[in-house]
Amino acid sequence: MTEADLLITNANILTLDEKNTIAQSVAIKDGKIIGCWLESAPSLSAQETIDLNGKTLIPGFIDTHNHLLMYAQFRKQADCSTPPNESIADILERVKEQAEVTDEKEWILGRGYDNTLLKENRHPTREELDSVVSDRPVFLRHISVHFGVANSKALEIAGIDQNTKDPKGGHLGRYENRQLDGVFHELPALELIQKHIPTPTTDELAEYIGEATEDYLVEGITTSSDAGVGLDYGAKEFDAHIQSLKKGVNPLHMRFLVLHHLLGKNGRFEEYSASQLDELIRNETNGRARLDSAKMFQDGSIQGLTGALREPYYSDENLYGELLHDQEDFNQEIFDLHSRGFRIATHGNGDRAIGSIIEAYKNALEKQPKKNHQHRIEHLQTASEQDLDTMKEQGIIASFFINHVFYWGDRHKNIFLGPERTARLNPLKDAVDRNLLFTLHSDCPITPISPLFSIWAAVNRQSRNGEVLGEEQQITPLQSLRSMTIDGARLNFEEDEVGSIEVGKRADFAVLSDDPTTIDPMKIKDIEVLKTIIDGKVVFEK
Repeated sequence: MTEADLLITNANILTLDEKNTIAQSVAIKDGKIIGCWLESAPSLSAQETIDLNGKTLIPGFIDTHNHLLMYAQFRKQADCSTPPNESIADILERVKEQAEVTDEKEWILGRGYDNTLLKENRHPTREELDSVVSDRPVFLRHISVHFGVANSKALEIAGIDQNTKDPKGGHLGRYENRQLDGVFHELPALELIQKHIPTPTTDELAEYIGEATEDYLVEGITTSSDAGVGLDYGAKEFDAHIQSLKKGVNPLHMRFLVLHHLLGKNGRFEEYSASQLDELIRNETNGRARLDSAKMFQDGSIQGLTGALREPYYSDENLYGELLHDQEDFNQEIFDLHSRGFRIATHGNGDRAIGSIIEAYKNALEKQPKKNHQHRIEHLQTASEQDLDTMKEQGIIASFFINHVFYWGDRHKNIFLGPERTARLNPLKDAVDRNLLFTLHSDCPITPISPLFSIWAAVNRQSRNGEVLGEEQQITPLQSLRSMTIDGARLNFEEDEVGSIEVGKRADFAVLSDDPTTIDPMKIKDIEVLKTIIDGKVVFEK
């Protein structure tokens, strides 16, 4: 065997191969695994040797649904989340502080407030924002990013007033006298103001991405899928991602879920097939990024009462949420993307939205059959057993927002869904029983980026208040770990390249302080990532 660049020895290696083999040593050359041994490596020369002293080595984590660029921007904004902010007064204080460090010509931006956790149990209003900043535009984004609130100056700049019509799939908040309260409900409404917020330059966004990836590396992530390229700033987001990889400030392997409006009429990539766009991305990034999917939305968020449900909300028997697209139009757009070769990933929280997505995928597949298409449904919080059966039958795969159980489970049980539906929130065991391909995700910045926390949530299903919600839907630590490594690779069509520790695959690893498959399951989230290795090089070390 030729000399290795790196030899890792004395390790507890969870290879996550087909037999879940446990090994002790692994050798890397030119970023690839050239040897893996159950015991000590045979006599082998290496430029560098790392003795892990029994620590656990796993394949690098693959997060198949997060918003890296959005997170990168949010890191620059006022933190209005709860905790620590318990009231609207606390949020207003954060706005004042942000105003003091923001150039007078720039918008004052904040993120992360959650009306359902605030003492007042409501959104802030434009008048409240006006009370602390009235001469400069202010805009705060909700924790779900499906809502926001602006002050009067921001509304004025955007040309939004009481006569502005509500867009389809969203609406402006109003008082009984029809005056605006400053709240924007759902993405189509947010577009009315987002387009007026000055954007950083492409180079600045690329630098922000580079800074944000440092937080991802700390968590052991080696492959990341940005699940909304073009969501806020259109094609500039695509350019920023490409630039961050070209400049070498983003060390991650990337996959892009490109917003459908960039692929449709008058979009930059209107004339592109999936293969053409993938080739462009690979060429521009020297193979460090690939096209994943065309991204669509078919409902909002359950905690915002905009997730489309088959049965009414627990707190309001007259409220069912809303689909963002009429079924006929939705079917047509899905088919257009499918026929151009795109894998499609569609956001669906409520079961009615999930059913609508399945219907649109089935329609496309009936018109133009395709094997191993792996169209995706994102979040899947309230999928029924029948939905999962149909997904399995049609080859549709799942990416579950499991962190939701901890962060919103108590409110789902008491306010939004009630006990019965909350017990089936993110039905992972049902998916395992059907051998349905799925992954777990953080949806960062909606919840903090942390694969080990997501694994902990899938195994324990414990809420913020400490209650186990749906014990029958718990899955094992090994199943959870595989969902964020080798199953993530399978979802990405990359199982021959990455996702397990086997000869010939890419040397993307995470070194953990403890073994998540043997430690007390309640302690999984407290495991430390000691090193992150990408292409055989240590890119983070604790």
